[in-house]
Amino acid sequence: MSEKFDSEGNNLDLVKWIIVAIIVAVGVYGNSYFSAESLFFRTIGLLIAAGAAGWIAAQTDRGRSFVNLCLEARVEIRKVVWPTRQETTQTTIVVLIVIFIVAIILWLLDALLGGVISSFIT
Repeated sequence: MSEKFDSEGNNLDLVKWIIVAIIVAVGVYGNSYFSAESLFFRTIGLLIAAGAAGWIAAQTDRGRSFVNLCLEARVEIRKVVWPTRQETTQTTIVVLIVIFIVAIILWLLDALLGGVISSFIT
């Protein structure tokens, strides 16, 4: 009995994904067809189409899994300890200094190898 229900659910999910694809295709075609219209109205139309497609996609098994993943990621982001402004500034300064030093080393290496190669060529 459970297998029959899963099969029906998968078929219904396939129908929902087909509807989502049709909505997206209609949105893309409508945006190009109404290209002479105001960008504001085309944007509103695309947002409505994207909202409808997203809502329908969220009703599928994979869609529910994705929504749960996003909600769990949001919870995990709140647990992150973000660096202070001073730590960020200090780290940025260290990174810039290291980049400058590596750039000078690479420039000198390039000049040295260029000189060696040009002495062999001429």
